[in-house]
Amino acid sequence: MANILIAEDERAINNLMAANLRLVGHTCTQTYTGDEALRLARSTAFDLLLLDVMLPGKDGFEIKTSLPVQQPVIFVTAKAGLPDKLRGLGLGAEDYIVKPFEILELVARVETVLRRTQRNTTELVLGELHIDLTARTVTRGGRPVTLTPQEFGLLEALVLNRNLALSREKLLEIAWGYDYEGESRTVDVHIQRLRRKLGLEREIETVYKLGYRLNTRATKA
Repeated sequence: MANILIAEDERAINNLMAANLRLVGHTCTQTYTGDEALRLARSTAFDLLLLDVMLPGKDGFEIKTSLPVQQPVIFVTAKAGLPDKLRGLGLGAEDYIVKPFEILELVARVETVLRRTQRNTTELVLGELHIDLTARTVTRGGRPVTLTPQEFGLLEALVLNRNLALSREKLLEIAWGYDYEGESRTVDVHIQRLRRKLGLEREIETVYKLGYRLNTRATKA
């Protein structure tokens, strides 16, 4: 997975971002000032920088202009004005996220940038199961597993948000799309199929009164 620098002076937000990105498999380095962020970014080969704009010392915009052009950056800031967004994107940032944000949105946007910059693996191994999101293939014990497009879409949502609890409604939104008007219980049916086909009865956990979670740590237990 990716090596990410988080530069955010609000410690609660910094810790929330780091905790959830680590849950889905990334390595995170946390810093709280602009000067330290720039020093770390210059000395370490990070795959992605998450920069607040309003940092003590050098601000996020100054940091971005001091870095190589190819260094991927996402601004995460409370500066919601259009001029600030245009400035951030004009400096070459990959994305611009305005606070407050949903953590699943952050995870999804990070994944999109890492895929676009080819700095993230899209493969996951769970025991004898091998999942390749780019090739859209699944093998179990070396043998191909046939999934319907909808089953694969649901699996992809679980894999990209692994170890995070996802409501049925959120899974519908991610895997079925915003315009889907069916019952949320259709998620339960597809989850049961995935568990059976992939042998993930233990790893795909039911989260009481919410939905489901793919617990990749269960395999290691």
